[in-house]
Amino acid sequence: MATPVIAIANQKGGVGKTTTAINLAACLTVQRQNILLIDLDPQANATSGLGVEKTPGQSIYKALLGEVGVENVIRPTTYKRLDIIASELDLAGAEVDIARADNYLHRLKESLAPILEQDRYDFIFVDCPPSLGILTMNALTAAESLLIPLQCEYYALEGLSVIIDLVEKLRTSGTNPQLHLEGIIMTMYDGRTNLSQAVVQDVYKHFGNRIYETLIPRTIRLGEAPSFGKPIIDYDRQSVGAVAYLQLAKEFLQRRGSEEARSFPFQSESPIAEAAEAQAAQAEDREELPE
Repeated sequence: MATPVIAIANQKGGVGKTTTAINLAACLTVQRQNILLIDLDPQANATSGLGVEKTPGQSIYKALLGEVGVENVIRPTTYKRLDIIASELDLAGAEVDIARADNYLHRLKESLAPILEQDRYDFIFVDCPPSLGILTMNALTAAESLLIPLQCEYYALEGLSVIIDLVEKLRTSGTNPQLHLEGIIMTMYDGRTNLSQAVVQDVYKHFGNRIYETLIPRTIRLGEAPSFGKPIIDYDRQSVGAVAYLQLAKEFLQRRGSEEARSFPFQSESPIAEAAEAQAAQAEDREELPE
């Protein structure tokens, strides 16, 4: 069976997209999964967030143009079972160059073909730019499914229908008939506010069990970890953020492994929500959540 390719995308920035890409990938390795993370964002935040150096010529840029094989740009990280195709500044020019190429929406899919049948990885995740440009479109054309991190704020809901509609258009046009919504991950959840709870419930009304039960809390530790080039489980394994992403990894695998898991009842008072609220109560002492 070909390795599943999963795009992690949201056209809105600042919603925890790259944080989710890094930490979900890292936490899946704890579950003995072999992961390839592709940093398709020219900002290279996933690359630096894993402590990988941005090296000229080592992004997926040349592979997208067919100049080198994708195997030549896969790099190990310091974490067992986790490899990366890093990003760097030259990827910013890919939007223009790929648009001039034949089959420009299929460049990523074609470049990944040699490794998809090797059974080398259990999952390939693609961290997309915060836009719906050529690079993100390539990711959605190559992927079998889409994960959408969604911030627990009302403004974050505005663009959700846009990317959902795009998925449907790619399916019905024949560009990628298999593409489907893997799920929506609610991020930056703050149990101290009615707003976070209301947004989660609002999204649930429209998408039901497509929302992951695990809620990712808003914590300072999650914000600090990338500056040290570490996923949260390495930076502070005891933090509520680490607990949340470890739980998300387990839920992700459970849903992938069972069709019945896709009908999980939604629980607004999940263990992670309770943990976030408990930590919020101690925020002044521990400085884990911002005011």
